[in-house]
Amino acid sequence: MWVYEKKLQYPVRVSTCNPMLAKLLIEQYGGADGELAAALRYLNQRYTIPDKVIGLLNDIGTEEFAHLEMIATMVYKLTKDATPDQLKKAGLDSHYVDHDSALFYHNAAGVPFTATYIQAKGDPITDLYEDIAAEEKARATYQWIINMSDDPDLNDGLRFLREREIIHSQRFREAVEIIKEDRGKKQFF
Repeated sequence: MWVYEKKLQYPVRVSTCNPMLAKLLIEQYGGADGELAAALRYLNQRYTIPDKVIGLLNDIGTEEFAHLEMIATMVYKLTKDATPDQLKKAGLDSHYVDHDSALFYHNAAGVPFTATYIQAKGDPITDLYEDIAAEEKARATYQWIINMSDDPDLNDGLRFLREREIIHSQRFREAVEIIKEDRGKKQFF
């Protein structure tokens, strides 16, 4: 199904080593509203979504994996030259002890990723509203990270990701209208 192109969806640059920003950004890697949860949610929901919008869930779910790769690259670049003391000051000391410089799916508070982050009800309207909410929460989180960041290079990539969340939310809203229109024609809702 997938063809992997060996480049990021959007260039990732950082100005300087900054473990504190990495700690905040890890929220979008393994947090409840992060890219992994979104990718898994959409690719799972596609099995109970009407054919008219199944491609949308495939496309956005796949793109979320590309965003996950961008976040991983950002976190790596922000921490690759960090000393253990810098990691400790950033609150990443327990991560360092458990994983060294390896990425691990957890949120900014260090809580490991869990499948409970992934919602699927089986009702297309319910699931799409969940997806809209997920995209809006991710958009807000990106904005808050940008607000905390003083790295113009990193912020460029974060703005790209924030804008993609807005586009995804719009596409899911359009899908809701398509399904509502089809349900109206079939006399059930």
